[in-house]
Amino acid sequence: MFISPAYAQAAAAPGAEAGLMQFAPLVLIFIVFYFLLIRPQQKRMKAHKEMLSAVNRGDRIVTNGGIVGTVQKVNEAENELIVEIAEGVKVTVKRDMIAAVTSKTKPVAAEAAPANDTKTEEKPSGLKKLFGGK
Repeated sequence: MFISPAYAQAAAAPGAEAGLMQFAPLVLIFIVFYFLLIRPQQKRMKAHKEMLSAVNRGDRIVTNGGIVGTVQKVNEAENELIVEIAEGVKVTVKRDMIAAVTSKTKPVAAEAAPANDTKTEEKPSGLKKLFGGK
């Protein structure tokens, strides 16, 4: 009698577009997180793994504990390194516990370049350099 009927039932039901638009911000946030956090972390992990596999005898390393030493022996079977941290003090370190390689040893070249190369090129100077004279 004094109460009027509710007309809310006549409103249109939300379609598939409205449901998709609710998830768009979540998808956008995931994409941003992937490019700003996840992908760079994966690149760092891959570079660190490559660095660990390239550690050789004579390399200077820093462990996760902050100990600096020189690799004396690489034990591939047990994935361990013998590291000299002071004169006559050697410790065994797991390969996974290396934080950084501070200096790498260079492999010996198979053929050395001849040291007695006497050909020298005269560089033009002054006006010759300016005008292209030789």
